[in-house]
Amino acid sequence: MSPPAMIRKPHEASATVHTLPTLPGQADRLLRELEWKVIRRLDGLLQGDYRTLMRGSGLDLTDLREYQPHDDVRHIDWNVTARLNTPHVRVFTEDREMSAWFLLDLSPSISFGPTGHAKRDILTGFVAVLSRLLTRHGNRVGAVLYGGASPQAARAVDAVLPPRSSRAHVLHLVHKLLPSKTPVPLHKTGGGATELHRLLQTGLATLKRRSTVFVVSDFISAPGWEKPLAQLAQRHDVVAVRLLDPLELELPDVGLVTLRDAESGEQLQLDTHDAGFRRRFAQLAADREAALREGLTRAGADTLELCTDDDLVDALLRFMDLRQRRVRAHSNPLVPVSASASAAPAAQAAAA
Repeated sequence: MSPPAMIRKPHEASATVHTLPTLPGQADRLLRELEWKVIRRLDGLLQGDYRTLMRGSGLDLTDLREYQPHDDVRHIDWNVTARLNTPHVRVFTEDREMSAWFLLDLSPSISFGPTGHAKRDILTGFVAVLSRLLTRHGNRVGAVLYGGASPQAARAVDAVLPPRSSRAHVLHLVHKLLPSKTPVPLHKTGGGATELHRLLQTGLATLKRRSTVFVVSDFISAPGWEKPLAQLAQRHDVVAVRLLDPLELELPDVGLVTLRDAESGEQLQLDTHDAGFRRRFAQLAADREAALREGLTRAGADTLELCTDDDLVDALLRFMDLRQRRVRAHSNPLVPVSASASAAPAAQAAAA
């Protein structure tokens, strides 16, 4: 379920918004830094065991053998058991030849937050590290990028990167995610509301084989995304990675502030000294948070929440735990699981 139409996505009160592409070499520097500071720590903590990152495209029957204590009774082959008069179980091997896809929402609200701690920063770090971990172990990674090519243009899919498994491919993806140093004036921003369903429908049309799919977004969008997300979850192993900033949940008492709609450029002045307003804001944010979580659950997607103040290693460890719980829940795959660290920017509704 998406937010009411009157709830707009704010941007920090700055005079510029960043666009793609970025400076040459910046992607390589960032990836090397992440490999040193994040991946090296994860290697030490997990001792290189990343088997739960992807569940594989399915289970291949590779053998039949006699039943042994502690075998899963659901794997008993009753036809063979009846024929041989001895319980036999099927032995499966997980198919690891499965691609991972990132469906990435780069619309203007993803730039919300202070420099270095915006939602786009946590998105870039998470995607870069996870892509590198996957490709390092032979998995292929592809991406669909939405809403980031031009702030003044209508929101659309910007690029589709076919799955590859090289470090150079990860660098190319990271390069696409980094903001430009060239600012865009406020009066040139706009382009309409985010329509996340466009990104999801492109994913449905592009992904032919079963894949692990990471939908990375703040899920602040026009209505219509829940159905294509559910369709994706029926065909693929889907993780909804929700990006959020603490200021979207609770406003600090800092006096008069100006918020700007990242998509239309419209500005709104708020008095955060008003305790009643802050309470209304927090309640509206909590209501939308609950509605959004219910929508993701209905769609059948597992959910990982990434906050702008998260430590990336901790966030990835939460993700590993999420995957382990999904493996344990494999006997009931229709029940999604989640890992929390959001609510929509409710300022306009709270001010009403």
